Amino acid sequence: MASKSKKETPLMKQYNGIKTRYPDALLLFRVGDFYETFGSDAEKAAEILDIVLTNRNNGGDKTALAGFPHHALNTYLPKLVKAGQRVAICDQLEDPKQTKTIVKRGVTELVTPGVSLSDDLLQAKANNFLAAVHFSQRRMGVAFLDISTGEFLLAEASSEGADKWLQNMGPKEVLVPKNQRALFRETFPERYHTFYLDDWVFQEDYAKETLTGHFKTTSLKGFGVENQKAGIIAAGAILHYLAETQHRQLAHIRAIKRLSTEDYVWMDRFTTENLELFRSRNGQGVSLLEVIDKTRSPMGGRMLRRWLALPLKQLEPIRRRHEAVAFLKANDKDLSKTQEQLRRMGDLERLIAKVAAGKVSPRETVHLKNSLEAMLPVKGALQDCESQALAELAGEMDPCDALRDRIKAMLMEEAPAQVGKGTTIAPGFSPELDELRGLAHSGKDYLDQMLERESARTGIPSLKIASNNVFGYYIEVRNTHKDKVPGEWIRKQTLVNAERYITEELKEYESRILGAEERILELEQQLFAQLVVWMQEYIGPVQETAAALAQLDCLCGFATLAAANNYVQPAMTDGTDLSMTKGRHPVIEHQLPAGESYIPNDLWLDRESQQILMITGPNMSGKSAILRQTALICLLAQIGSFVPAESATLGLVDKIFTRVGASDNISLGESTFMVEMNEAASILNNLSSRSLILLDEIGRGTSTYDGISIAWAIAEYLHEHPDRPKTLFATHYHELNEMASRFPRIRNYNVAVKELKDKVLFLRTLQAGGSHHSFGIHVAKMAGMPGQVVRKAQKILEKLEQSHSADQLTEGLQQAQNDMQLSFFQLDDPLLEQIRDEILDLNIDQLTPVEALMKLNEIKRLLAAKKRASS
Repeated sequence: MASKSKKETPLMKQYNGIKTRYPDALLLFRVGDFYETFGSDAEKAAEILDIVLTNRNNGGDKTALAGFPHHALNTYLPKLVKAGQRVAICDQLEDPKQTKTIVKRGVTELVTPGVSLSDDLLQAKANNFLAAVHFSQRRMGVAFLDISTGEFLLAEASSEGADKWLQNMGPKEVLVPKNQRALFRETFPERYHTFYLDDWVFQEDYAKETLTGHFKTTSLKGFGVENQKAGIIAAGAILHYLAETQHRQLAHIRAIKRLSTEDYVWMDRFTTENLELFRSRNGQGVSLLEVIDKTRSPMGGRMLRRWLALPLKQLEPIRRRHEAVAFLKANDKDLSKTQEQLRRMGDLERLIAKVAAGKVSPRETVHLKNSLEAMLPVKGALQDCESQALAELAGEMDPCDALRDRIKAMLMEEAPAQVGKGTTIAPGFSPELDELRGLAHSGKDYLDQMLERESARTGIPSLKIASNNVFGYYIEVRNTHKDKVPGEWIRKQTLVNAERYITEELKEYESRILGAEERILELEQQLFAQLVVWMQEYIGPVQETAAALAQLDCLCGFATLAAANNYVQPAMTDGTDLSMTKGRHPVIEHQLPAGESYIPNDLWLDRESQQILMITGPNMSGKSAILRQTALICLLAQIGSFVPAESATLGLVDKIFTRVGASDNISLGESTFMVEMNEAASILNNLSSRSLILLDEIGRGTSTYDGISIAWAIAEYLHEHPDRPKTLFATHYHELNEMASRFPRIRNYNVAVKELKDKVLFLRTLQAGGSHHSFGIHVAKMAGMPGQVVRKAQKILEKLEQSHSADQLTEGLQQAQNDMQLSFFQLDDPLLEQIRDEILDLNIDQLTPVEALMKLNEIKRLLAAKKRASS
């Protein structure tokens, strides 16, 4: 070790000392105008960033080196973080000119996938949540923080509930105790980017102390989370992690909110995935969010995502949203003006978060002011409108007059992205700054006067004053006049045709100019820093304004969606009946080719007479679409949107369960049938009287008789359950149609098809009554299956339809197979018997390709001759 330390250069010794404090991070080490990486960090950086990997001499040893210019940090940093790296940014903490030893350096920020304020790392319309998970004895605590907006949430739930919150929030990084690493991976098979903290961080006392210290309160009762012990521990771990990553300016995190499953419609992860709310399973598909998102601002887009993940189940707030959407839709001119103003606004939530962190730029500060000014006409238009909900939102918008006036008076409208890269402070704000600028900018006039004076005094007509980086300002005299140069001028450089001199006056002028420029930069930095600190008093009002504008943006988006797609306002009731007239699937309708219209369907469900609809029909007929559109219409209604239907009267739904389509987890060691049964079990164990249940092809992952038995048992359980949940049950098992005659609240429906001579036309209309066959063979034919396969399938089907027991099924299949094999040879026609005999007598092993073609041609000629003779 001693010999190694002797070899280390001072720079590498400093680097290694800092690196040991951040072993899990990729360290960007500022050296002059570059950020350098060394060793294994350099190898990672070179691969991720596609930059050159080279070597540095470290006291005789070679150390891997890769770097990039410091001004390119915003280009390269996002690539590193998106590749899953935690990046420690180590900057020079003093001016190299002011020290004779090695420059003092230190980590100024640690950027991770879940902790970033950089626009280059954030998605405008999606939160960037950092999460923490803590397993207690009985419950799980989960917490979420978006440092870029200040949203701080916690929940205490079962493992299933925690799974739901993690899926809905989509954290970019999850903090887990080291001693619960295996338990986390076992409980949450979905791959999250995780970071493991020491176990002692997840202690209740430490967490409470951390949270109350941040919020400057004596307890957490005021936030309504006092009893959420496991959630508090998770939330405390998040704040600890922020301190560890050098994020301590957190004034914008002003509250912590409890997430409660009692407040929102329950949807498990299967339902969210099956309904494709946020992403389509098909890579080329479209999610519901993409179809309904008509927001104009980033904060509106994030709020819409949250509304979709957490639909309301209280009647009054749902009705208030519908009433606001109806008003906006009816006043389309005002709607267009409002949306135009919203489009002009910046991301107020993230801008004020940067103010809190002291990372806002002059340009962003002006953008903040302009966004607040764009809000003023919106507030004026809505504060006295007929919609009470919109008037209340207008009342929550704070004009922040003093803030806007101060920024307007202090900053240039075209302020630069960084102090020193242009003029930041407006003229007239600081007399000292104006004077220094006058001195710095009047230099040309001063030099022109000096040139004229010295030329007259010396009699030299061609004097020239210029400057360079070596000598600064100088006077240049051509050789033909150098004998006239005054003695007090000091010669500094000899050229071929001229000489250059400096004078005391020039040196004094240069010193004054350079001093003025340095003082201008220093003063601008000082004044802007003071402004940023002063602005922090407005964090609360700006956040409240941003929240109101985000809600308004969502409601305007709903109004635009309704007007463009002929959506109607649903009648919401506190009952349990669901009635939809000419309902449509919002996503499928959106993707139809131009000129093609979606075929709508009526649907009615209640708990008294039509609790379960047993829907049969062939593949491709639209059964799954009807199931999904029913759930999506209920969801849209309960987030406050109008719905794709001619009319809809909807009782509140509190839980939506789906088992739609295959969601095979073979990659995780689970079969399709096991996944299907897990999902079905979750439904049966958690249903309620207001639940909406969608079951598509339950039991198809096992044998036919097992499948029918399981499907029947599940349907009977749902029918006999005291809560009588409303259920749509799509199935291929026509035997289940028998249930309608045995159970009073089960009704048979089918998706209509029309049989033509040799094909099937799908009408996609839901109608009463069961379907007696699936038309699967017709679908196979439509898909281009070879005719021989289609005919054989038809023959087997006829045998199977005569078989009802397992033994008969086996016998029927064998008989069908034998019938198909013998049919070609049981022929009465002498010519066909001749052809049969010739084929049977052929020795295929000795037949050349040419001979085979000739034999085939001979058979073809015999058949053609017979055909001509018979005609």
